[in-house]
Amino acid sequence: MIVRSVGLLAAGSFVALLIYGVLAQAPNRTIDDALLSGRAVHAPAFDLRVLERGLPRGLARRWDAAARDGRVTLRELRGTPVVLNFWASWCVPCQEEAPVLERGWRRARERGVLYLGLNMQDAQEDAVDFLRRLELDFPNVRDPSNDAARAWGVTGIPETFFIGRDGMVVGHVIGTVTDQQLEEGVAAALAGRPRGTQQGGRQLETR
Repeated sequence: MIVRSVGLLAAGSFVALLIYGVLAQAPNRTIDDALLSGRAVHAPAFDLRVLERGLPRGLARRWDAAARDGRVTLRELRGTPVVLNFWASWCVPCQEEAPVLERGWRRARERGVLYLGLNMQDAQEDAVDFLRRLELDFPNVRDPSNDAARAWGVTGIPETFFIGRDGMVVGHVIGTVTDQQLEEGVAAALAGRPRGTQQGGRQLETR
């Protein structure tokens, strides 16, 4: 009887651990579920080291104040609409998307919208080389872990989020983004109006 009870207890523990493992690996759907129902949602917080300061031009005062200590939090950017792009140098779709982002950035910064790249799962020197080789001059931060990606529900790269002045996520594009999707996302961020989640182009799974 005792042996049977121990066996049942062990089996129950194994099942509990298995369920916990599945749940821990499951993507965070908070943002997409909210956008699907037409609601904006608070942007998950992060505190990340600056990878490249870029050329924010008219947004320099806000960006420089946030990046003064070499790290940036989203709270420090509150009051400025943000286009947040997750990427890595080894991601071929990210390379294909780069010119689209740079074109969008050059238009959006004149309207007071900050583009912010979030480099992940990458070697720092490779990431810096990527930005300079492709001549991307919007600011970038770096997450050496997967914490930010998990908090944002990112399951592949590239992915792009649109954040309003109030720090609420109003849009999300999964995969490479188009010029039109950027324009529509920027408009939603400026208006603080939820746009929803859209499917973009190619994407690679995170490592």
